Amino acid sequence: MKSHKAHWAMALGVSMVCGSSVLAAGPTAEQALQLQPIQENVNYQTPDANQIPKCNIGAEKVGEAAGWVVTGPNGERLRVFLDTNNDKKVDFWAYYKDGVEVYRDVDTDFNGKADQYRWLGMAGTRWGLDKDEDGLVDQWKMISAEEVSAELVEAAKTGDADRFAALLPTDAEFQSLGLTGERAQEVADKIDNGAEEFVIWARQQKLIDKGTKWVHFGATRPGIVPAGTEGVSKDLVVYENAIAMLDKAGEHSQLELGTLVRIGDAWRLIGAPAGDPGAADLASNPQGYFFSVSYSGNPAAGQAGMGVGGEIQEILTSLEELDQKMAQAASADQREKLAMDRIEVIKKVIAAANDDEMRENWIKQLADALSGGIQTGELSQGLGQLQSLADQVEKRAPKSDLAAYVRFREMSAGYTQQFQDPKADYAKIQEAWLAKLEGFIDTYPKSPDAAEAMMQLAIAHEFAGEEENAKKWYARIRTDFSGTVLGDKANGAIRRLDAVGKPFVIRGTTVDGKKLDSSGAKGSALLVHYWATWCEPCKEDMDVIRQMQAKYGARGFQVVGVSLDSSQADLKQFLTANRLAWPQLYEEGGLDSRYALEMGVLTLPTMILVGPDGKVISRSLHISQLDTELGKLIK
Repeated sequence: MKSHKAHWAMALGVSMVCGSSVLAAGPTAEQALQLQPIQENVNYQTPDANQIPKCNIGAEKVGEAAGWVVTGPNGERLRVFLDTNNDKKVDFWAYYKDGVEVYRDVDTDFNGKADQYRWLGMAGTRWGLDKDEDGLVDQWKMISAEEVSAELVEAAKTGDADRFAALLPTDAEFQSLGLTGERAQEVADKIDNGAEEFVIWARQQKLIDKGTKWVHFGATRPGIVPAGTEGVSKDLVVYENAIAMLDKAGEHSQLELGTLVRIGDAWRLIGAPAGDPGAADLASNPQGYFFSVSYSGNPAAGQAGMGVGGEIQEILTSLEELDQKMAQAASADQREKLAMDRIEVIKKVIAAANDDEMRENWIKQLADALSGGIQTGELSQGLGQLQSLADQVEKRAPKSDLAAYVRFREMSAGYTQQFQDPKADYAKIQEAWLAKLEGFIDTYPKSPDAAEAMMQLAIAHEFAGEEENAKKWYARIRTDFSGTVLGDKANGAIRRLDAVGKPFVIRGTTVDGKKLDSSGAKGSALLVHYWATWCEPCKEDMDVIRQMQAKYGARGFQVVGVSLDSSQADLKQFLTANRLAWPQLYEEGGLDSRYALEMGVLTLPTMILVGPDGKVISRSLHISQLDTELGKLIK
């Protein structure tokens, strides 16, 4: 790892004239081009020695920041060095290739040392955090599965346990997986022992040496371990038996990576590499943790959760062929026929399943396929089959989580289908639905789907203005499903419903890396706007917020946006195209992120208005009320 040369960083900082296009005693282009990224192996552009005299450097404003831009002989950007907080010191170092930014070092606490490293453009998606500012990545905020495999190979070259440990989930990330019981303990043990086992493995393995090159990542498509699977309380997106293809002195081999799980914007390993460390080909006998499927096997087998024999393999092949035909089907009639054919094939898999776990997983897939098809309209005649399946499972395994899983999907599909009737009596349908939800909870009070049923009841009562009934259900979720995402969300919803008249503070990091603490807004009226790029009413609200800023901003009106997007890339793309004059907070997780859970935000837009005394005036403000409320608060 490299480090910035301190005297160059200081030279760039001291000579800065913020907001000015005048270069006052600034560095030369040649000096600026001597700076290098902190992280190694960054593929950025540096001109040849004979081209450097033709390069230029100029002081510019880039957005709200000021700094230097280095351009090449043809005017293409090569470097951008910025002071983002107006303290006359550079805290942002960007490197370009062919005019496109590919890497940046960022000093977010403005102490002269970079603490974040980002790869951009065609260089990948990695976003590393360096908490102790020693030039080494301590945690990956964003990293793809492909990049995890490459990082693992680099760590193996030197047996670097710290570099490997950065690929494992943190304690908070592990908790967010929602694993329970023995499953949670098993995965926790894998993570806790991962770095130690990696050191032993790296010392013994013969596959990778310092000259080995990572070539590419290989895997079947990722699968979903559905909520309700034993020890799994929320859907997990998982790669099993993925491999890294390697080149060692012209000879190709492959490294079995073990299990990878997606957590927000990052993929994580859950343990040390799999296989015999002395083997020439570590993928010769892959065994998944959540699934068991060979790399060259059928993807559907992995989704089933079990290894398969010849008979089932043949059925799964026909299932994959149907999936391909459905993707190409042009008409609704074709899609419905193929969907029904697919249902019959899944039934054959269930009949041929040779153990209980495999059979249960496929029954869930059948319930999901029927429920999904009914709700999208693809399976107009599927409800009878789903009701029959729910009855059969309840008869064989009464009050089981599997029976609850199928019954809840049958109820949800029937509810949705009723609303598709143009003559539907919506009030009666809703009344019957709430009664069904209560009946389901009485029958399956501890099943994972009971939490969802309670949440739907709570939301329905809240929207109907029956807040005490809503809080009753939120409180039950909080108690019965403590430690789950829905439990946390219900706790936040109670906090939101009781917020009026109470102090409110929101803290976090904005999308441009700045710390925000709304307690500094005391004395001003503050609007907190929860939104997402996919929410059209949210974006319409922004036009009114701009108008209110123009009208009241000089008299003490402040705004904080809180994006609940699942994709930070979508958010940044929107903000690039739509400049907003107020700060935007973001944390990964979307509607399950920390910000959403803290206040139980269930629908968007949600707006909280805080008075100059720091206490909540309204916790469900409508945009049409904003001007009136601000008129009362701001004289």
